[in-house]
Formats: sequence, structure tokens, C-alpha cells
Amino acid sequence: MSARLLNGTEIARQVRAELAPRVAAFSARAGRPPGLGILLVGHDPGSEIYVRNKGKAAAELGIRADTERLPHTATLDEVLAIVDRLNKSAVHDGILVQSPLPAEMGSDAEQRVFDTISPAKDVDGFHPVNVGLLVQNRPHLVPCTPLGIIELLVRSETKIAGARAVVIGRSDIVGKPSALLLLHRHATVTICHSKTVNLPAVAAGADILVAAIGRAGFVTRDFVKPGATVIDVGINRVTDPEVARRLLLSTPQRLADFEKKGSVLVGDVHPEVAEVAGVLTPVPGGVGPLTIAMLLGNTVKAAEASIGTR
Repeated sequence: MSARLLNGTEIARQVRAELAPRVAAFSARAGRPPGLGILLVGHDPGSEIYVRNKGKAAAELGIRADTERLPHTATLDEVLAIVDRLNKSAVHDGILVQSPLPAEMGSDAEQRVFDTISPAKDVDGFHPVNVGLLVQNRPHLVPCTPLGIIELLVRSETKIAGARAVVIGRSDIVGKPSALLLLHRHATVTICHSKTVNLPAVAAGADILVAAIGRAGFVTRDFVKPGATVIDVGINRVTDPEVARRLLLSTPQRLADFEKKGSVLVGDVHPEVAEVAGVLTPVPGGVGPLTIAMLLGNTVKAAEASIGTR
């Protein structure tokens, strides 16, 4: 068996194409495009790439995207002041503060930022009001990666209702909201984590397996029921040659790329899982493009709600 790979890039393109007429309709009615305010603090290389990609995708769709920057020495009060200004802005419908924030801001900095963003502009879906609405199956703005996972499953015609789903990872950003979205579509859901006893056996009972733990190649074939749908959320940069060879032995071209560049992006799922799974998302090119597409969708949704459309 060789798993069918889900092309997240193509599905994201479809989503953006469906958003385009909504952007045009909003712009005609409001006299301005939907607006997204992005705040980047510090110079984390990964964050720089993410923000650049988000801004580019927004611009291509006709969404206004304004990026503000603060140095890594900025205080939390400076961050909250910008969030407050964006909350009051008449041209920004969505607010995104790129994670992670500098560690010097404190362990509760990100939660304080999430709590300060207006729920109506919370396009990341992290505000307690939006989390509560999701729990009650009354979602408004939902975290983008979990929303992208559901989009992948639906557009690949994966049966969710009645399926056994296992989510490995219990983060507020991916694990918990993914489990809730699957539950609301009538899957029977188990959430696993570092304290789960006999994790491979639990995971191997899943028809739909979501790996979101941030550990390169952690999910091996022993975790996977033959024919299962496996969603790999992980994005891990590997620089250790020994680890790269262990993970990429079955994909010589990617191993050659690593040897040329000195690093490679891999998921939480070991490549050998492709021999067992029925459907698999690649890394890169799987969930990642959908995360950005869902961010754009949330921005359009927030804009429409601001003038009472949709």
C-alpha cells in the first residue's frame, strides 16, 4: 500500500478562489478592502517567513495587510498598546500577533495578548470568547490550523461522522480545537499526550489520526491503522545529519536536498507511515497552506460581520 497524498497547496488555492468574490463584494459595499493588522515582535526567522507569506497571500486576494514591527527588546505594554490601537481601527477587521513572543515578556504574555484582542477581530480564534463559542458548537472565528484540517478532510471526502479519531497533542492552538471540530462532526474522539499509556496502540485504533506534537518523525507505522487517514501538523526543522538520514532514507531526493542545504523540514509523522496509511498529508505542502487560507477566510468573515453581511 502507498498512501494517497493530499495536496494542501491545491486545496488552499481552491479556498482562496472561493474567497475572491466575497472580498470583491465586501470591498464594493464597504468602500474599502477587508483589513488585517499583523504585529511581529523580534526577529525570529520562522516568524519572519510566516508573516511574509501571510502578507503576500492577503495582498494577492485583495485584502489589506499592514505589518507592524517591534524589536525583541519591546515590552508587553508596547505590544498591548498596538493591539488596543488595532482594536479601535476602522480599517482593520482582523488582528494577528505572530507567535512566539520574546521569552523576556513572561510566560503569560501570549495569553494576555490573546485576551486583549477584540473577539470580533480575533482571526486566530484564541480569545476565550471564541474558544467558548467553539466548545458550545457555535463557532465564529476558529483557530486556523484546526479549521484547515477539517477543510482537508471534507474536500478529500474523508468520512468523519462515526469515525474514530485520535489527536496526538493537547495544545490550545491545535490539539484541543481539532478534537472539538472533529467531535462536532460526530467523530468519536480521543486526545492523547505525553502521559498517555501505550500511545501507539491507542493511535492505531484511529480511522483519522492527527499528529500535532512538534517531534520530528515521532509517529511511526506502529501508530497507524492500515488504510487510516493521517494528518501531519508538525513542521520541524532538522539540522542533525544522523536524524535526517534516519527520517529520509526512503526519500533519496529529500535526503540529497538536506545534504545540499544542511537542513530540511519534516513533520511529526515518519515517512514510513506512507506504506501503511490510506491517506497522508505531506510536509511541506499539506496542512501549512490551509492554515494561511483559513486565516484569510477568518479575516473576510470578520469583515463581513462588521457590516452585517453573510
